[in-house]
Amino acid sequence: MVFHMKTTLNISDSVMRELKREAAKQGCTMSELVERALRALLQSPPATQKLPPLPEFDMGQARVDVADRDALYEVMEGQ
Repeated sequence: MVFHMKTTLNISDSVMRELKREAAKQGCTMSELVERALRALLQSPPATQKLPPLPEFDMGQARVDVADRDALYEVMEGQ
């Protein structure tokens, strides 16, 4: 047995007119059309979005050779 839930939705007049037209064109009820659209939305995998590249910065040359421990400590301690 299939159960259906009644609910109230606020839909703009222009969308409702298009929904009625499309339901008539497809020969189905507005409820069937809305349910199909919601099922398609909920079952489809989320669209992947290409991320923009990370910014690049020119920080100039290194202030110290990090392999030189003494020079590194001098810079870190502000000497």
